[in-house]
Amino acid sequence: MAIRELLEDALLEPAIGETACFRWHATSVGIAALWCDGKPPPAPPFDVALKEGLQVGLDLSREEREFHQVKSGLVLLFHS
Repeated sequence: MAIRELLEDALLEPAIGETACFRWHATSVGIAALWCDGKPPPAPPFDVALKEGLQVGLDLSREEREFHQVKSGLVLLFHS
């Protein structure tokens, strides 16, 4: 199964937290931060995600990161 399909399925599950700009999901491939602050930014907002992740108890500063555009919107993915 492609990573986009895995993310789409995971985003249908209840979120583990919400912050001003993101809805947070635990997935089988890592922590997914779905951008929920209107129009997607011109560049992936990893700095914003790192700061807001702390608000829901997630220190993602040492995780690998990537981004994906899925049906639900822009997803920042953090994984080891």
